Amino acid sequence: MRILVVEDERKIAEFLKKGLKGDGYAVDIALDGEEGHFLAGTQDYDLLILDLRLPKMDGITLCRKLREEKFTAPVLILTVRDSVRDKVLGLDSGADDYLTKPFDFEELLARVRALLRKRGATEATRLQVDDLVMDLPGHSVRRASTDIPLTAKEFALLEYLMRNAGAVVTRTMIAEHVWDIHFDTFTNVIDVSINHLRSKVDRDFEKKLIHTVRGRGYCLKA
Repeated sequence: MRILVVEDERKIAEFLKKGLKGDGYAVDIALDGEEGHFLAGTQDYDLLILDLRLPKMDGITLCRKLREEKFTAPVLILTVRDSVRDKVLGLDSGADDYLTKPFDFEELLARVRALLRKRGATEATRLQVDDLVMDLPGHSVRRASTDIPLTAKEFALLEYLMRNAGAVVTRTMIAEHVWDIHFDTFTNVIDVSINHLRSKVDRDFEKKLIHTVRGRGYCLKA
């Protein structure tokens, strides 16, 4: 799961990033509304944590703008504004939840989990490309009638490929969404991981699903 934190106070933003990463989430930070708008519009996020008092574009404006642009991920407002009017304004702008500062981090995590569960309940719990089937809640993969055991990282990599089936995903995209790192051109970790995954998904089958697109990246398709 990838989360975008839009918070202009760097210490709070870094605190949130450290805590969320410790709970297994990939996290990006934007320090103003315009940067938040750019990242939300160009990257794929599962959740947005949003302050209201932001430079360049305030949180209410940002939330409204994103909803108008069909941004579908849950939005959790995290702010010092605690009046009923502010809460109503925030929720009416398109936010899904509202938490005031100072906050308990365990409560924040619980709200994040609740929002992600709610979103997951409305999304497919099963991904399929040709005869390759992934059961997300069961964390299992089958091809034809064969169970395919995967490590947690292999499962995350295959899920990303399947969610983008038919499209080319670059090594940079994979690094940022699966490993939560900026891609280093001097490491072959992604190529090695793809080869391991390919040996499990394609090796014993005549039809190959994982394809290398020379100079661009990888594509999973029948």
